[in-house]
Amino acid sequence: MILKSSIDRLLQTIDIVEVISSYVDLRKSGSSYMACCPFHEERSASFSVNQIKGFYHCFGCGASGDSIKFVMEFEKLSFVEALEKLAHRFNVALEYDKGVYYDHKEDYHLLEMVSSLYQEELFNAPFFLNYLQKRGLSLESIRAFKLGLCTNRIDYGIENKSLNKDKLIELGVLGKSDKKDKTYLRFLDRIMFPIYSPSAQVVGFGGRTLKEKAAKYINSPQNKLFDKSSLLYGYHLAKEHIYKQKQVIVTEGYLDVILLHQAGFKNAIATLGTALTPSHLPLLKKGDPEILLSYDGDKAGRNAAYKASLMLAKEQRRGGVILFENNLDPADMIANGQIETLKNWLSHPMAFIEFVLRHMANSYLLDDPLEKDKALKEMLGFLKNFSLLLQSEYKPLIATLLQAPLHVLGIREPASFQPFYPKTEKPNHAQKWVNASSTLSLEFLEKLVIRYLLEDRSLLDLAVGYIHSGVFLHKKQEFDALCQEKLDDPKLVALLLDANLPLKKGGFEKELRLLILRYFERQLKEIPKSSLPFSEKMIFLKKARQAIMKLKQGELVAI
Repeated sequence: MILKSSIDRLLQTIDIVEVISSYVDLRKSGSSYMACCPFHEERSASFSVNQIKGFYHCFGCGASGDSIKFVMEFEKLSFVEALEKLAHRFNVALEYDKGVYYDHKEDYHLLEMVSSLYQEELFNAPFFLNYLQKRGLSLESIRAFKLGLCTNRIDYGIENKSLNKDKLIELGVLGKSDKKDKTYLRFLDRIMFPIYSPSAQVVGFGGRTLKEKAAKYINSPQNKLFDKSSLLYGYHLAKEHIYKQKQVIVTEGYLDVILLHQAGFKNAIATLGTALTPSHLPLLKKGDPEILLSYDGDKAGRNAAYKASLMLAKEQRRGGVILFENNLDPADMIANGQIETLKNWLSHPMAFIEFVLRHMANSYLLDDPLEKDKALKEMLGFLKNFSLLLQSEYKPLIATLLQAPLHVLGIREPASFQPFYPKTEKPNHAQKWVNASSTLSLEFLEKLVIRYLLEDRSLLDLAVGYIHSGVFLHKKQEFDALCQEKLDDPKLVALLLDANLPLKKGGFEKELRLLILRYFERQLKEIPKSSLPFSEKMIFLKKARQAIMKLKQGELVAI
């Protein structure tokens, strides 16, 4: 027989809308989905599906039930056959036992009783309560998430309420000493975070110590109810908001979740001290939300975001990564009153594919050609997982990150950057630079643009509509002098007399476009290293990427 816990896990994982929509054409209607009932003939839709509750009901014939019942009725399958079909479809492992189904009502009741004991202890412990409030938690949030405290008095509570100690050992609340055959409190002197199943039943706990030289957090051990690799903290409170907002914020810690909810981000959840795993995906995909990874900006946070992004990119999930700088996390920002800044950061995630490519590039010493070649191979190997369209969209980014010529990645150089001298003309040294835009000297290019402006002053009106002096690294003073009409400036006179600057009638716009391209390519490198707020960095990086794309397509873009 299939274990009851296994059936519960399946029901928590599958999305009833996804199940039924593969059989029936469902249409959104308010908070529900409607269709003509598949179980009786009708002209108007009376078959309703509630995604949040996981049930369907027909107001015409009275048919109702969950996903399992629907598959049984529609395909005329037995209960076990329907279970196995759904488990195979959603990649959920079923557990079997020779006996009858286990009923976990007693287990859930025990854990709820223990959770209540923990809550009582916290409100009798001012030191721990003050700690939580100093971290920014309100009393309302502490009560909503039912935080608690494990002290020695929990033993008395267990005795007074005659709770089953053997069951509590099995569920990880108590431990058992091998030497003295005595029980002990596994979470002694820890702040307690009850962990709920998606159906809002306590299945385990996370405990946080304030002592030094001890593991900061520990979780319940793996057992028949508690599987930390597939559970998400706070999901039971967040799921309704996730469905409505079509977005889920994944954080690293319990406090992050609670403070985000407190600040109005009620679609926040967290993994249980472990990396995001494939086992989390069925739950994360319910309702098809955009997934935002909101991790710390330290090395550990970046590595965790990279591993998660690899998985989510291959799944082609919508969303992206938000990494907080200066070792901040969402909890710190909310506690410091930086809620508006946090909103800005969350509204500018970096797409999973882009984050993976940038992380790969940063893992190599790109000054070394051999290292650069390894980076290119790894990045192209990753891109092979995607369609040709997506590959073509991201190859220019790889070229920019590695400072590699476009043709190395199989991309044709834009026609607008082809040489402007006649094929019959022998190119001099300067013209060879122009022939290959990727190797053209920036200083020479700046000279060339200013020389065009000196020769034809009407071009200056065109130029100032697109550039300012900040675009120049080497010839800023010369451009400023030209704009101020100081035509007797010795540096301008020298440029005017330079015989090595090849000009061609009608060629100015191409050089101007290339100069602007070089500016935005520098921005892609420099912005991530700047001291700007993260939200502003993301805005400028997006602008630079869009500008580069347009410039390579032959369009002038203003800075």
